[in-house]
Amino acid sequence: MACVFAWLVPGGGHFFLKHHKKGLIFLVVILGLFSFGLSMDGHLFGVTSGFFGVLKLIAGLALGLPYILGQALGFGQGDITSAGYEYGNTYLYTAGLLNMLLVLDTFDIAKGQKR
Repeated sequence: MACVFAWLVPGGGHFFLKHHKKGLIFLVVILGLFSFGLSMDGHLFGVTSGFFGVLKLIAGLALGLPYILGQALGFGQGDITSAGYEYGNTYLYTAGLLNMLLVLDTFDIAKGQKR
């Protein structure tokens, strides 16, 4: 259950496991990266063809609720002519991949392999 919360809400798994300070820090950092990525005209990729298209989708889906809400509300359309487009994409990918690591960290804490 903790891993599901960790995926849906960045830092949510840590909140669930009573690690409130860590959870808050992770929430702020990942949502900050997500916000910076969107503000730099980054693109929230949906289903696209090709190997890299699949990787972009996985990195986006790893964000959980921010990605799902961003897609539903029409954010992250991206502007390829913008100077910050690639930087924005990089911020969005990084946020998703960091959230994947937080899910694994939550799993380790829940299993007692980490304090």
